[in-house]
Amino acid sequence: MRTDKKRDLLRRRRWRIRKKVRGTVERPRMSVRISNKNIYVQFIDDEAGHTLASISSKAKSVENRDKLSANVDSATEIGKLAGEAAKSAGFETVVFDRNGARYHGKVKALADAAREAGLKI
Repeated sequence: MRTDKKRDLLRRRRWRIRKKVRGTVERPRMSVRISNKNIYVQFIDDEAGHTLASISSKAKSVENRDKLSANVDSATEIGKLAGEAAKSAGFETVVFDRNGARYHGKVKALADAAREAGLKI
């Protein structure tokens, strides 16, 4: 019962955020999802409904992916890689979508690392 309530509240927060945040080709939406074990980042063009680039702690392109987990250090590493992936895809400005999570800890570390890598959020 209690988990259903928490899941419903998270879903409502996501919807509230997504009403305001839209991604385009020039300025895609940077969607961040942090599970208990992994971190996922996607750059999405909402007009066409396409993912332009993505990176996660499970991606084969990540060198030390077996050592990464869902903590602040891994979020910093994934944030740097996300910034590089965005630049290689050809865009530098993004709209940040935190997917209902609070902007502190892992989410903040990921966003700050992406900014240091050259993204404008």
